[in-house]
Amino acid sequence: MIPILNQFVYFAFFQALFLLILFCASDKKRQRINVYLFILVVLLMVGLLSKIGHFAWNWQRQLKGVSEFSILFFGPTVYLFVQSTLSGKRFSGFDVVHYVPGVVYSLIVTFYYIIPSQEVIAERVGSGELFRVVHILVGLGLTVNISYFVLSVLKFNKLKKALQEQASYLLNIAFVRNFLIAIGICLSIWLAVYLISFSTYSQLEIVSREFIWLAVALIVLFIAYYQMVAPSIFWFSQFQEPIKYTRSKFSTADLDRLKLELDEIMVRKKPYLNAKLLKSELAELMDINAPELSRLLNERVGMSFFEYVNYHRIHEFIRLTKTPNAQQKTLLGLAQEAGFNSKSTFNKSFKQIMSCPPSYYLKKSQ
Repeated sequence: MIPILNQFVYFAFFQALFLLILFCASDKKRQRINVYLFILVVLLMVGLLSKIGHFAWNWQRQLKGVSEFSILFFGPTVYLFVQSTLSGKRFSGFDVVHYVPGVVYSLIVTFYYIIPSQEVIAERVGSGELFRVVHILVGLGLTVNISYFVLSVLKFNKLKKALQEQASYLLNIAFVRNFLIAIGICLSIWLAVYLISFSTYSQLEIVSREFIWLAVALIVLFIAYYQMVAPSIFWFSQFQEPIKYTRSKFSTADLDRLKLELDEIMVRKKPYLNAKLLKSELAELMDINAPELSRLLNERVGMSFFEYVNYHRIHEFIRLTKTPNAQQKTLLGLAQEAGFNSKSTFNKSFKQIMSCPPSYYLKKSQ
């Protein structure tokens, strides 16, 4: 298994290197790419480089110790990446605060492990001091990273609802959810290995430690996959947390009139066919602002923007299934033609609105 794992780590490392080259390929990409993604890929690559250096070039401890620098930078970067992906928040000076523990940790590793002579390190190993300090440092790293992982999940749940209020598609949400699952698996493996290290089964710890590298490599390949199939996910988005509307100037009669106007626009212009329709774009068609559209949907429709747009897409899909060319297309093809860009979103929305899966509905209606 170990030779296969080594080859897998090699592959993931060069994938990370390719991603960094791709991100820096042009001025346009450098301006649009999410800077936290860039930092995250660098951190993952540094970790993989340490593993490669160990089994390929027999690196000394000083060089291997450099990879430890990335440990406490990992969690904060994941958190800031999740936040920026869903809210479009760019790098700010305050974000540097999240990296202070990583800087302190790196200084400790430098002065305790990298700088001292081999004789000093051997003495610390012999007395068991190094073993105890390493356990403390690894425990600290796990605590910080798990804490930031929990914060990332909480931020995801908060911004997911905000994003649904602004956009009619959930590609970013699906990616971040899967990304957090991958990070959770990686941290779980790391925690399990840490707990095993306290046991008397030293050989089991050595074997299980390899799975940490496997998890890191899989995260790199996960990012590389999305870079191929949906690169726009890694660009700074235009989404922002919705502004709570205050009581607008519209009267009851105005809202009734706007509801009729909205219905006419949805029938005549079919803006929902735009797979990436934003609330601000629909509001612009009505010559009102997004908060006012929120009030209209809330008080006259009883749906969120996301639900309302997908309601029309579902009925467009049903209409398309009755056209002469429907037999030549798949259900997903028809759903995409109706404005959906995600199979999971289509299936979930269809079940919510029609109370059954699309395949069952079509079979029943024949």
